[in-house]
Amino acid sequence: MNAIASRNSFIELTARDRAGALLDDGSVREILGPFDRLVSPWLPLQGIPTQSDDGVVLARGRIDGQPAVVAAIESAYQGGSMGEVAGAKIAGALERALADHERGIPTRPVILFETGGVRLQEANLGLAAIAEIQAGILALRPHVPVVGVICGMVGCFGGMSLAAALCSTLIVTRQARLGMNGPEVIEQEAGIEELDSSDRKLIWSLIGGEQRRDAGFVDALVADDAAAITEAVRAAFAAGVTGTYRSGAVELYRARLAAIDPAAPPTPETLRALWGEESVS
Repeated sequence: MNAIASRNSFIELTARDRAGALLDDGSVREILGPFDRLVSPWLPLQGIPTQSDDGVVLARGRIDGQPAVVAAIESAYQGGSMGEVAGAKIAGALERALADHERGIPTRPVILFETGGVRLQEANLGLAAIAEIQAGILALRPHVPVVGVICGMVGCFGGMSLAAALCSTLIVTRQARLGMNGPEVIEQEAGIEELDSSDRKLIWSLIGGEQRRDAGFVDALVADDAAAITEAVRAAFAAGVTGTYRSGAVELYRARLAAIDPAAPPTPETLRALWGEESVS
């Protein structure tokens, strides 16, 4: 009980506080913050209130004394969805980090994913921004680990789940969820017979943090504790660039998918045993 009480829940922090928790004390400097008033120009046209940072917090500072930038998505605004402005902020931060490296200033990038994916009200503009984020991750990976964190409770879905999969290191909590389509979307489109989104035990056995780690889709499973997540982020950067990524293991995943019989799909336990045997990254 005392161990639980002493934890500082990362999940319960706002995006701004999460970013600050990862950066060295006294080094945090927010850029393109609320007073810059970078809001979506499209939401007011649909009668939807804007937020002054469009749901993305960017903070520069240091991690273990090295220059760093953290992009934290605020799930409390529009479910952490990516629109034109929100996505451009993250993509721009990654591009700036790449420019820093090219100028001899190695900058450590961290993305705190907490998002349902593209903002439907901004459709193609949001998808284009997500594509730019993915391109930014790929451009940075040869220079420095790109570290992603998914802690909960929204999780990471849609095009942003692909961005998370491109990260050099992906860190999750047990409460995290990671998938292309969220349970609610699957139930809505295919019916409750396909997936009951209210069955929490089933959902976490399929796409929860522990399942994703055991099946080889993420690299580290940590407790919902700000100190533990900060330490995992630091360890990821200390490990350096490996040059081996899940996104490059195309043939391995093709072989794994080909071995699955759709008429008798594996249970979550069987999938962990089969896919967790061979590490990709």
